[in-house]
Amino acid sequence: MTGSLPPGGVVLDADELDARWADAWRPEEVAERLVGVGAPWCIAAGWALDLFRGGQSRPHGDLEIAVPATRFSEIRDRFPEYVFDAVGSGRVWAGAGAKVLAATHQTWVRDPASGQYLFDVFREPHEGLTWICRRDETLRLPYGAIIERTADGIPYLVPELVLLYKAKAPRPKDQADFGGVLPLWGRARRDALSRWLERVHPGHPWLAERQPSALRVPRGTSPFGCGHAYAATAAK
Repeated sequence: MTGSLPPGGVVLDADELDARWADAWRPEEVAERLVGVGAPWCIAAGWALDLFRGGQSRPHGDLEIAVPATRFSEIRDRFPEYVFDAVGSGRVWAGAGAKVLAATHQTWVRDPASGQYLFDVFREPHEGLTWICRRDETLRLPYGAIIERTADGIPYLVPELVLLYKAKAPRPKDQADFGGVLPLWGRARRDALSRWLERVHPGHPWLAERQPSALRVPRGTSPFGCGHAYAATAAK
């Protein structure tokens, strides 16, 4: 993402957002359409945590995937029947062109017939096959180190990085996500999240909660519930 946002775009209120995301796809639907794509894409945000767990823990109001920004066209070309709207600072640009895409990082995939949004594409900064954190450009990792796969091959962002993004402004569902996956981690994942939190969000309260818990929550189960919440400006 470069430069300031261009003029234009529309603001959708919360009720309209909820309605237009009501038919969001599931990870397996996107994965089926992206079989054979060369770009290192992955499921991101809340769904990525559930893929790590091995089962859905709560309702999801949307579905996000991430892809290197310069390889976005490889994703877009797999969905010629849909429209890609750019999103930034609470505004939506329908069928955005190159200028708006360069100034934003989110892209909502819309069914032009129904107006429904199906999934969200994060166009991530990178250098070749090295991923660059949007919130700290000095945090760089090879794509091979940040993408894991389910037993049936669906790629997802490692949970440590999902939580790093959620840590910016954690909502109740983000706090629940943190509490739900932490008991499943060993030392390596806990240490990685701690290093990255100290670097990107020093003093974050999650740093005090990273010690192993006496309670382990089996994958595919959840000690909490969390309803739908989505906003264009929400921390992912």
